Amino acid sequence: MPYEGTRSTQRDAAATVTRALVSLHKQFYGKGPVRAKTFLVDDTVLCILEGGFTVVERTLIEVGRAPAVHEIRTSFQAAMRDQFTEVVETALGRRVRAYMSQVHTDPDVAVELFLLEPESAESDAGIMFELEDPGAA
Repeated sequence: MPYEGTRSTQRDAAATVTRALVSLHKQFYGKGPVRAKTFLVDDTVLCILEGGFTVVERTLIEVGRAPAVHEIRTSFQAAMRDQFTEVVETALGRRVRAYMSQVHTDPDVAVELFLLEPESAESDAGIMFELEDPGAA
């Protein structure tokens, strides 16, 4: 169902994105997050996934090898860019123009961030502060 902006539709689209991203994590890592939440704000989709490290990753983190886990996860997310992007584009009916992913080891949290092509010049779906000329501040 395309993203149309109503509260109910936004909730349904966010739920679809959340379920699909969790499913991809489960399918490709063999373990998914224990908690996940997606936020839709204007042309931004933010999904926060908690508790998704595998036993191997958790072991590496505990023995001080967190950078290795970050590198593996970053490489994996780059390889999965198309699948993750397709999830959002299908659920929202909008094109993703940028995808970023980050993982944090303590606490165990991953963040998937998608920037969508602008739908319109005006949107009141969220709260935004925009600094027109960051160099002037």
